Amino acid sequence: MKQKTIEVNEIPRIDKWIILSIQHLFAMFGATILVPLLTGLSPAVALVSSGLGTLAYLLITKGQVPAYLGSSFAFIMPIIAGMSIGGPEGVMIGSFFAGLLYGIVAVIIKYTGVRWLMNLLPPIVVGPVIMVIGLGLAGVAIDMAMNDPVTEAYSGIHFAVALGTLLVTIIASVFFKGFFGLIPILIGIVAGYTIAYTQGLVDLAAVREANWIQAPDFIIPFVTYSPSFSWEIFLIMVPIAVVTLSEHIGDQMVLSKVVGRNFVEKPGLHRSIFGDGIATIISSFLGGPPNTTYGENIGVVALTRVFSVYVIGGAAVTAVLFGFVGKVSALITTIPTAVMGGVSILLFGIIASSGLRMMIDNKVDIGKKRNLIISSVILVIGIGGAFIQVNENIQIAGMALATVIGIILNLTLPGREKVADPDEIFESETKKQDREAA
Repeated sequence: MKQKTIEVNEIPRIDKWIILSIQHLFAMFGATILVPLLTGLSPAVALVSSGLGTLAYLLITKGQVPAYLGSSFAFIMPIIAGMSIGGPEGVMIGSFFAGLLYGIVAVIIKYTGVRWLMNLLPPIVVGPVIMVIGLGLAGVAIDMAMNDPVTEAYSGIHFAVALGTLLVTIIASVFFKGFFGLIPILIGIVAGYTIAYTQGLVDLAAVREANWIQAPDFIIPFVTYSPSFSWEIFLIMVPIAVVTLSEHIGDQMVLSKVVGRNFVEKPGLHRSIFGDGIATIISSFLGGPPNTTYGENIGVVALTRVFSVYVIGGAAVTAVLFGFVGKVSALITTIPTAVMGGVSILLFGIIASSGLRMMIDNKVDIGKKRNLIISSVILVIGIGGAFIQVNENIQIAGMALATVIGIILNLTLPGREKVADPDEIFESETKKQDREAA
C-alpha cells in the first residue's frame, strides 16, 4: 500500500503531530548537542538556539520549506580555535559575522541569481574542503576516545567505552530499521553512557542538584559581556560560511527532489540562505554554535513522506522547551568524553566520506591534472595545519586558508568546466522523473 503523504502546509491530527515532531527532535538531537559538547559551549543553549533558528527560518521561507536547522559540524574546529583566542564571547562575534555573510550572499543572489556562487564553489573545491572538515577533526575524536580527560594520559577503560559506543552506533546504523534507524547516534550515545556508567565513569551529582526548570547559560551581548572585534577570529570563522553555503544549496536541491517542489525557485534560494543566516545570528546572540540545515531531518522527511512545516515547527518548539529543562541539560553534561569520542570517530569519518561522495556524485575526474592539483593542495593545507601569519594578532589558518586557496586555484587554473545552474539541475531531474513515471 502506498504511503500517505502529509503535504507542506497540512496540519496533522494532534496526536500524530506530537509524535512526528518528537521524531524530528530525536533525529537532530545527538548531532546538535555533540557540537557544543566538543567545543565547550552549552548544549541547552544549542537546543534553544536551534529551535528558535528553525522557527525564524520557517517564517522567512514563508512556511514553504520543511527543513530543520541544527548545530553545524563545519564550525567545530573554528570554534575550538576561536575559544582559545577570545573565549566563547569572541566566538559569538565570529558567528555573528558568518551569519551576516549569509545575508549578504542572499541579497546578491536575489538580484543576480545563483550561478556565480556555483562557479565559485564547484564540487572540486567544496568536496575536498568537506573532507578537510572531517579529517581535521580525526585527532580530536581519537584523543577523546583514548585519553582520560583528567590525566590526559592513555586509558584502556576509556578506549574500551569508546569502542563499545562506536560498535553499537555502527550496528544501529546498519541493522536498525524504521524509527530506530533514524536515530543511530542517539542510540549509540545512550548505549555508551550505560557502558560508561558500569565502569564508574559517570557522576550524576549534577543531575540530582539541577532544578527541573532552569534557564540555560546564555551568552548575550551587552548583557553578559561587552562585544569586542577580533580579526583573527573573523578570519578563522567567516570563510567557513562559504563552505556551508554550498552545503545549504545541496540540501535545498535534495529537499526539492524529495518533496517535488522547486524550492530554489519558490520561495527562492535567497530566502532559504537568508533564513539560515538569521538562524546563525540568533544563535550568536544567545551563545550557541552556528546553525545549518540538517541532512538527518531531510532523511526523516524523505523516509516518512511527512512534508508538513507544522511538524518541523513542533520539533523546534519542543527543542526550545527541552533547553529549559535543567535536569535534561545536566544529564547531557555528564556524558563522558569517551562516549562522545566513540560516536565522533564515525561522524567525522562520515563527514570526510561525504566530501568524497560529493565529487563522485558530480563525476569529478581526479585523473585530470587540474582537479588533482586543486584537491591535493586543499587536503594537505587544510589537514596539515598550514597558516599565514598576517601580523601578531591575525592568522589565516586551516580550513579557512584551504578554502581560499582552493577557490583561487579553481578560478585561475585553465580548463575550468561550466557548472550547471541549480534551476537547470532540478528541472532536468523533474523531467527525468516524469519520463520514468510515464
